[in-house]
Amino acid sequence: MALAYSRAGSGPPLVLLHGIGHRRQAWDAVLDRLTPHRDVIAIDLPGHGESPPLDTAGRPAIGALAEDLTGFLDQLGLDRPHVAGNSLGGRLALEAGALGRAASVTALSPAGFWRSERELGYAKTVFRTMETLGARLEPVAPRLAGSTAGRAVLYATVVHRPSRMSPEQALGDMRAFMAASPALNAILAEASPFEGEIPAGVPVTIAWGSHDRLLPRRQALVARARLPQARFVRLAGCGHAPMTDDPALVAGILLRGSSRPLRPEVSEPTRRPDVAPSP
Repeated sequence: MALAYSRAGSGPPLVLLHGIGHRRQAWDAVLDRLTPHRDVIAIDLPGHGESPPLDTAGRPAIGALAEDLTGFLDQLGLDRPHVAGNSLGGRLALEAGALGRAASVTALSPAGFWRSERELGYAKTVFRTMETLGARLEPVAPRLAGSTAGRAVLYATVVHRPSRMSPEQALGDMRAFMAASPALNAILAEASPFEGEIPAGVPVTIAWGSHDRLLPRRQALVARARLPQARFVRLAGCGHAPMTDDPALVAGILLRGSSRPLRPEVSEPTRRPDVAPSP
């Protein structure tokens, strides 16, 4: 599948995958901090942004997305790039690692680690509410996106600091979310936990926002049990989609996750990195 993407920078390739209902511009706030050190490829997932619709063709939705992603990597001649993602994108980054297609994996609040059907049901309800609210607010969306209070109404569930979003980004994200509704509903209808195994030689970083209101940070406990080799990081002051909440912090995590050497034992640093790691 020919996916829409943007590419900039130099260095080792780093593929960025957005969350469900989002678009590749989700990463715009961190790009300037990444491109001096990485060849950054930000993708619109199938059914999102400017990419073609999601076509499962009888495949489970996550399986179809993972296959389309690996097919895209083949098209670009990327055998094992570094792969990072947020939410659904984080889940797909983990899937790429399990398929042997990632040199490293960095997942920000990845999907697939709910502790109960109730938690899964809560996330589905949030998205359905966002769809309903988006349809009702569409006539006044430009005005809402233009004010700090309006952006809080639109994005308080997924962004801890909506005021840091630009009006253009907020309006574009809302329209992208509504346009992605068919893919969003197909993916949610077949939601399944992550059960893959990532080879021991692939460094994995899991980072979770301290103010994630969509996928609660306690889900990191499930992720830790399934991925004991991973490095876990707390994103202080960040919500579910942390890129605009704290671009410096998120960029530092992405750079460190795609450059750190494999270690036999993994600790759990909780301090915020003050300086981005060397490329």
